Amino acid sequence: MISNITIVGCGYVGLPLACMLAVKYHIMITDIVEEKVEMINERKSPIKDDYIDSFFKEKELDLTATTDEKEAYSDADLVIIAVPTNYDDEKEYFDTTAVEVAIKTILEYNRTATIVIKSTVPVGYTEQIRKFFGYDRIMFSPEFLRENRALYDNLNPSRIIVGIDKDDEEMAAEAEKFIDLIITCTEKKDIRSLIMGFAEAEAVKLFSNTYLALRVAYFNELDTYAESKSLNSREIIEGVGLDPRIGDHYNNPSFGYGGYCLPKDTRQLLANYKNVPQDMVTAIVDSNQTRMDYIAKHVSELVRNGNSDGSDGEPLIGVYRLTMKSNSDNFRESSILGVIKRLVHMGESVVVYEPMTDPYAVYEHYGCRVIDDFDEFKTKCDIIIANRYDACLDDVKDKVYTRDIFYRD
Repeated sequence: MISNITIVGCGYVGLPLACMLAVKYHIMITDIVEEKVEMINERKSPIKDDYIDSFFKEKELDLTATTDEKEAYSDADLVIIAVPTNYDDEKEYFDTTAVEVAIKTILEYNRTATIVIKSTVPVGYTEQIRKFFGYDRIMFSPEFLRENRALYDNLNPSRIIVGIDKDDEEMAAEAEKFIDLIITCTEKKDIRSLIMGFAEAEAVKLFSNTYLALRVAYFNELDTYAESKSLNSREIIEGVGLDPRIGDHYNNPSFGYGGYCLPKDTRQLLANYKNVPQDMVTAIVDSNQTRMDYIAKHVSELVRNGNSDGSDGEPLIGVYRLTMKSNSDNFRESSILGVIKRLVHMGESVVVYEPMTDPYAVYEHYGCRVIDDFDEFKTKCDIIIANRYDACLDDVKDKVYTRDIFYRD
């Protein structure tokens, strides 16, 4: 029987899962960042998610956050690892250091707990890490979450997948227990679950996100074509989407796909394809760069060709928000950052309105300054680019450039 559960990582994967499970189970969540731990114990979310805010206010949660490793791991029956794994372009491999540190530390205090890796890893990783540590009680279960909707998606999962050694009957039973544990806490109950091999489960995660990136890239390239040919992009997309095999979801053009998962997962899958024939995965990765190239070039042409408010001096390009989608606090690999880098490299004058970040950091990394006053920002800029439109720009709509056709993510 599972009575003590520890989750490693207070981020976009670990915290929503902890909140869901803490309604019915005793949950310990651990992180090296003391500020996050303190916030959670005060029932304040360190990440942006409206469902988590509501849970903290309305639910009785048996949830304790700690930085004490012994307290976190000693009595745990189940430890779920949900730490970040960023992609290292030089090594062409996820940086799985945080996962390995977590496993090493867990085993120092506890050699009976079942460990479930939720962090995204390369194909073949789980089997390798089991051998490396000489510990068989490790499984892999990918997460399928939307940013800022992670708790909702935990409560209403599309599927539950667990990767195990299929010849190990004991771990097969542990996988069934883990699935049952999750389902007891979900709102949706008709959930399809699959138990498969480690590598297959790892591949499901990478191929799922690469397909989503493909879909974003497809509609972005459709939009590039339409805009270049002076066609109505919205009408084309709506017409294409009426085919039920295609549908009208995940089809709103943007400056490119970004965020925690799609950029790194597509690059990892491409790296996993080494010595395997393919063209499409390379094209998906390259397409995102091509889209940002196009957006930057087109914006430069617009401002240089007089699509501005006619102010004197060097035309000024304003960037409204650095986040990768609406209602987000995540800048990581946001496509707007790629557009900024290109515009600055082209010699354009760029300023940013972003109330959620350090102005010095923006200048240090991207070579453009931040204007804190929103009215000043709107007045000074000759053109304002917005990956996602916001009604607060309505009074200067005539100088806003966006490809946000449907006003949604």
